Parts: sequence; structure tokens; C-alpha cells
Amino acid sequence: MNFVKTIGFNVFSDDLSKIPLRNGSCRVINTISPNSYGITTRDKEFNQALKNTDFLVLDGVYFAFSSLLLQGKNIKANQGPDVFYHFMDRVEEEKGRAFFLGSTTETLAKMESRTRKEYASINFDSFSPPFKPDFSEGDNQIMTEKINEFKPDVLFVGMTCPKQEKWAIQHYKTLDAGLIVCIGNVFDWYAGTQKAIRPFWFKIKLAWFIRIFMRPEIFRRNIGNQMKFFWHVLLIFLKLKKYD
Repeated sequence: MNFVKTIGFNVFSDDLSKIPLRNGSCRVINTISPNSYGITTRDKEFNQALKNTDFLVLDGVYFAFSSLLLQGKNIKANQGPDVFYHFMDRVEEEKGRAFFLGSTTETLAKMESRTRKEYASINFDSFSPPFKPDFSEGDNQIMTEKINEFKPDVLFVGMTCPKQEKWAIQHYKTLDAGLIVCIGNVFDWYAGTQKAIRPFWFKIKLAWFIRIFMRPEIFRRNIGNQMKFFWHVLLIFLKLKKYD
């Protein structure tokens, strides 16, 4: 498998097909983007969660700007929707088990309805955790028990960044699952509760631009994180800053 290390993060740069569904122990797939990099600069737990991720994939192709500028290496893009559909297809092929953790009961119900139509061979279950900034020990125990009773090949987690990434790293050692895949907003896109961005825009690397018009509040909230990423990369290139 090919990985590219850039500004302190070891990013998976290969075909998702090389990641086995089960490999003895539970492993974690998280994504990194300019926005998530910006969050890591002020959230040490999130920073460590991404660095301790088994397969940190490129979500938001512009994070590859760092490796292109600093090392002359590109990183293969494996964006959120691509990751979700790839592993859903593989679970379908193997007549395996998938678990959806996160979001609302309404969104999960719509995801389940679509899954029944499009992935008839998948055995699936879901759980909507309480909506709160931090889970209690009781909350975590309930989630862990439900997942372990089901024993999914793939556990999809949609709790928004950075909550989902930190939760996955905190709990993967106690979970009977092949892979934990944190994909955030893809839950809403798949359920149809938010309008999905057409694949064409991802292909030409302008999905972020379309999302500005679809969700301007997201752009306003994230622009500071994104600008911090590009500023830090420039400072590192000029040897005015070192990365951790």
C-alpha cells in the first residue's frame, strides 16, 4: 500500500480495494482536508486521532497541495462519497454486514430504505446516538453493545468532524467490526435530507465551490481553517515554520 507523509500526516494514496474488510482487528478510516487540518491546529486530541488513523484518506483534493509543493508528490483522492459507495459495494458483493452510527432516526430510516432497494444483499442495522457535545460513559456503552451484537464488516460513522474521528479512535479497540469508516455529511446526501453534489463536480475538483452555494454557512464556518492550512504550507515551504 502506498502512503504519502506530508506536514506530519501519513495519508493513504492508493486504491481502496487494497484495504481488506476484515484483517484480524478493527481498523479506522478517516479523512483529511484543508478544513480538518485547520481544526487540528487547535484541537490536540483531533490531531492525534488523525495521526493514529490506520487509513487517512484524502477528502478535499486541495490537501494534496502540501505534498505537491513540499515533496513533489500527489496524493490519490478518495473523497467521502467515493469511500462510502466503494465499501457499500464490497459489502454487497460479500453479502456482508454494515452498521450506520450517527445522525437522526429520520435520516437513518431514509438510509435504510434506500439501502434495501440498492443493496439487497447487505445485512444492515443502525443507531442514532443522543445529540450532545460529549457522550457519557453510558452513551458509549450502549453504542458499543449495539455494534458488537451486530458485528458489522463495516461501521459507517456520521457524527460530523471532529467528533466522529475522535470517537472512532477512542473506541475501535473495543469494537467487533472490520472497519470503521467516518464519512460525516455523506449520511445526509445518501438519505436525501440534503441535496447531494453531483459526481461531475468532484471529478473536476470543484465540489467545494458548489457546496458554497448549497451550504454557505458551512463555507463561512470553515474558511478560517482552510486559509490556515494554505498559510501554514506556505510558511513551511519558506522554512519559516516546522510541522509537528
